Amino acid sequence: MNVIRLLAFALLCALAPAPHAAAQTGDVPVPAVSVAPAAPADDGSRSGVATPATNDAHLTTAAAAVASGAVEPRTPDFLEHLVDLVLDLFDVKSSGNTATHYGIAALFLVGSFLLRRVVTTFLFALLRRFSAKTETTLDDKLFHALEAPVATLITVAGAVAALKVLKLSDTGDRTLVYASTVAFSLAVFWLLLRGFNALLDHAQEVAVKRQLGIAAFMPWIKKSLVVIFVVFGVLMIAQSLGADVKAFLAGLGLGGLAFALAAQDTLANIFGSVVVAIDQPFKLGETVRIGSEVGTIEDIGLRSTKIRKLDRSLMVIPNKSVAGENITNLSRFNGRRVELVLGLTYNTKAEQMEELVGEVRRLLLAEAEIDPTSVIVYFRDFSASSMDIWVVFNVKDPDFHKHMALRQRLNFAFMRAIEARGLSMAFPTQTLYLEGAVARQLAGKAVQS
Repeated sequence: MNVIRLLAFALLCALAPAPHAAAQTGDVPVPAVSVAPAAPADDGSRSGVATPATNDAHLTTAAAAVASGAVEPRTPDFLEHLVDLVLDLFDVKSSGNTATHYGIAALFLVGSFLLRRVVTTFLFALLRRFSAKTETTLDDKLFHALEAPVATLITVAGAVAALKVLKLSDTGDRTLVYASTVAFSLAVFWLLLRGFNALLDHAQEVAVKRQLGIAAFMPWIKKSLVVIFVVFGVLMIAQSLGADVKAFLAGLGLGGLAFALAAQDTLANIFGSVVVAIDQPFKLGETVRIGSEVGTIEDIGLRSTKIRKLDRSLMVIPNKSVAGENITNLSRFNGRRVELVLGLTYNTKAEQMEELVGEVRRLLLAEAEIDPTSVIVYFRDFSASSMDIWVVFNVKDPDFHKHMALRQRLNFAFMRAIEARGLSMAFPTQTLYLEGAVARQLAGKAVQS
């Protein structure tokens, strides 16, 4: 509304005929009509014809406002015209407040209340029935979000119109103009914010439903966009009240360097969150290892990431640290690799070892959950205290509990195969050989005991 009014002022300044130019051409100068509402006339009416000098002053003021970027607050034009129309309809000419003025003011209040009831009870009910027949849920969310702000706008319009009917003092008129500007700006801002939130909620719902990678970061994206929207709305409201927003933004540029130095950690965390949002190394609910810490992702914020550790404690990690650490996502296995060593004692015969190696390979290939091309079973090493069979295989299903159940079943099978052949598992041992006088002396003492 303010932008349109400024453009109208600029257009009138460019097209208004100058008096001296009209005299030179021989035309009769035509007084221009002021776009600003005229002061109430002595007969009590709210309309009148402005003089050319007054029009020139208004146009000069409008041009200066356009040039400086400042906008004087004023009541919306449609309310001005509506109030004037009703006063003319009732032929109100009194210079003071009469019973007719108060009656018309009450009429505006009652009318706004009835209009609000009609809009909320009938119009939005009709829209909700219409949206229930559509496939998308976006319209349902939008109608629900916009209902309260629209009702508030109608109430504010009725209250302002009722006050405009009454004859107020100059101070009261100025106060009403500022109050109505703030009220309308806040109501419109609330309506836009609710609609914007509904769009973001729908986008998040679609991302979760389609299992998109960005779904985990939608809460962070929503918070950031809402903050930007609120800042922009506050600046627009300030401009509608006549504040010089351009000068304020220019002043922010002068302090930008100092602000960046003071908030470098905060900015680093914000950039870290952007890196996390782009790379998407994890989602909400996934188990990860960040550095040496293991836990489940509970929240991804603008400044930090919250992880629920295995001991159920909550760890908060700044996003700049998250972006700089090695991250292992333990919830994104596409399979599991198992490697183990079966160590047998040195009294195991070669025939027994060869037979046992074949039995272990047979047990692995019999499991449907194991990839047969990944099975590796070999008698590999003569270790310090054991003879080792090296066993490697890949499990197809990455589920942790199924994986552990398979390993337990195979370990029992390996133990039975070893026991069935009369063999035993080795454990770390050392044999000490002694010779000479010391050995004979120790042996003699052992015999005597």
